[in-house]
Amino acid sequence: MRDVSLSSAPEIAIERIGRDQTPVVTVDNLLRDPPGLVTDAINGGGFERDSASAYPGVKSPLPLDFYQAISPLCTTLLYRQYRIPATRKVDVVDSFFSQVTRRPEDLSVLQRVPHYDSNDRFFFALLFYMTEGPFGGTGFFRHRPTGFERISSARSGEYIASAEAYMARNGLPPARYTTGSDEHYEMIAAVAHRPNRLVIYPGNLLHSGLIDPERDISADASWGRLTANVFVTFR
Repeated sequence: MRDVSLSSAPEIAIERIGRDQTPVVTVDNLLRDPPGLVTDAINGGGFERDSASAYPGVKSPLPLDFYQAISPLCTTLLYRQYRIPATRKVDVVDSFFSQVTRRPEDLSVLQRVPHYDSNDRFFFALLFYMTEGPFGGTGFFRHRPTGFERISSARSGEYIASAEAYMARNGLPPARYTTGSDEHYEMIAAVAHRPNRLVIYPGNLLHSGLIDPERDISADASWGRLTANVFVTFR
């Protein structure tokens, strides 16, 4: 029987990145039996493209017991590292398995540049790397024209206008995944892919999966860059 529970010795590290010194949390050795969750993804099937999001791949439902297992640890870390008022309570916005399947030549413009998940300062991503293999991790970025690393509600108008003006002057970004710095965005930090590693970061932090098309793209859940994703907010 599969065991989706915390390991007895999770390894927690905090890195403060960029000019904003934003905390990015990594937890290695998260689950006692990570292959059990991989088996769930493979046997559960149901991977479909989500037309409502800009994710360049497919998703399927994530079992509830994964978040239930990690929630006490993650919630404690979130309150402590991001100064969330005790009056606000955590709420799960979405959760799913995901796998990148879209080729670079098929990417939309927004999928070719770093993105943010929400303007809400109390919205966070919990990203769990599941599979063995030398897959790409996650990069975090600064928008060079504005200097913004986190796109708050107050910054979103200026950021969008600046990004559109840059593309109007310089042309659309090439049809590729962002895997490092360029003239428009500077990569300020990266977290490497490692099986059984959880990454926690604010949803308004500019970020991108560091996708190598020859290595990371697959429609087969038994092989490829399979992740579990949970998005939470504090209301």
